[in-house]
Amino acid sequence: MADKHTYFDWVYEVTKSIPAGRVTSYGAIADYLALGSARMVGWALNQAHSQPDVPAHRVVNHKGELTGRNHFTPPSRMQELLEREGIVVENNRIKEFETHLWIPSVHLADLDIDLGAD
Repeated sequence: MADKHTYFDWVYEVTKSIPAGRVTSYGAIADYLALGSARMVGWALNQAHSQPDVPAHRVVNHKGELTGRNHFTPPSRMQELLEREGIVVENNRIKEFETHLWIPSVHLADLDIDLGAD
């Protein structure tokens, strides 16, 4: 039987591709996958705690706000991880967000994610 991938797997694969020191938004991942919505991406990343290699801290809302911070323990952990990568966060929002923004549809043109059903 072929190895079947779930929506969560696709979200995690895109998230793993975000370089250190860069961030993307839930909506940008949803747009790249052309499946679901920003909320579904958020839901998938909220479940990523069992996936230590998924840098969920690099995904924020479309304004650069750390809306997922409450899913980290403690909530300040998301900001700490971003700051370790050189990203400045003020009032739970990424300073100079556009400078750090990484868009999957632009940067992952060659990533081979099989969205087809097996």
